[in-house]
Amino acid sequence: MFVVCKEHVEIAIDEFVDEYEDAPDLVDLTEVRFTAWEPPACCQFCSESPRFLIV
Repeated sequence: MFVVCKEHVEIAIDEFVDEYEDAPDLVDLTEVRFTAWEPPACCQFCSESPRFLIV
């Protein structure tokens, strides 16, 4: 699972495919909220706000 900004989506997808050998699902965090989970404050690759959940 990756939580990333728009700039780092491609890197996260590449790493997901390398690790799991399958295409990930992308969730736009501006459109979806989870009741039992809060996204981290920043992207996993930089200090920007996260925009996508890649699972």
